[in-house]
Amino acid sequence: MTAAVYTARKRLKAIMLTKEFGGQPMWTMDIENYMGYQFISGPELMEKFDEQVRQFPIEIKYEEVTSLAHNADGTFSVISDGGEYQAQAVIIASGKRPRCLEVPGEAEFTGRGVSYCATCDGPLFADKNVAIIGGGNSALQAAIEVSGVAAKVYLISLTDYTAEPIVIEKLKELAQPVIEFIGYTTTEVKGAQAVETLIIINNETKEQTELAVQGVFVEIGLLPNSEFCKGILTFNKYREVVTDCRTRTHIPGLFAAGDVTNGPDKQIVIAAGDGAKAAMVAYEYLLHKRGDR
Repeated sequence: MTAAVYTARKRLKAIMLTKEFGGQPMWTMDIENYMGYQFISGPELMEKFDEQVRQFPIEIKYEEVTSLAHNADGTFSVISDGGEYQAQAVIIASGKRPRCLEVPGEAEFTGRGVSYCATCDGPLFADKNVAIIGGGNSALQAAIEVSGVAAKVYLISLTDYTAEPIVIEKLKELAQPVIEFIGYTTTEVKGAQAVETLIIINNETKEQTELAVQGVFVEIGLLPNSEFCKGILTFNKYREVVTDCRTRTHIPGLFAAGDVTNGPDKQIVIAAGDGAKAAMVAYEYLLHKRGDR
């Protein structure tokens, strides 16, 4: 959305293709580090972004991009589930999506107790027992958030916590303590019509524990939405798009911004900055390309 605003301000003809509105911030309840706001929720912040985008003549289509081609003449073909588009330059800002556990029962009970968004679905589990799986910021923040509505919260981490110290401190300060299982692997989600139990195993003793839960929140990291440009762009080992400090890929005219890239820090303010930078660098590229003709 930031890239779209900056392209519009440069009077470029741009189209924004997106599968869904808002991206990862839509899953975030508490944002305390976005400049200009002491506190704001993710959906509220994205609503403000959306309002700003719509102040400009930007065409927005809610379509999923399925492939990207670099044509012989240096232009690009972007193919979505709604059509095909030609462009002189492309900015990839497709972000990331939740990583799955890939254990028995997970796919079967997704939407029936298994969730990847505590902010979205936490209120549905009021007065119920839930498990949060993960040890990073998102997992601990989910445990903190859900502890306010759930009857009991289990936090299951494969290793020691990797969350920021301030988040760990907040977890320890909860009025209703979270029950911690550190050093455990989740092996199965079980139930009849909905989630009923979660099976975990101690990594050292191999002892199996069966937790009676009605909800399971998977918070074990994210995967970049980069499949559509496989074979065209260079990826790192995490399948993130490799860019330089100016958001440029190895293909002239093709830029990438935000969490889909190999940038070391994944923050909303950094992703927004990347979007602005990519738009300005793309404008500079098109300006020079036009001058070469």
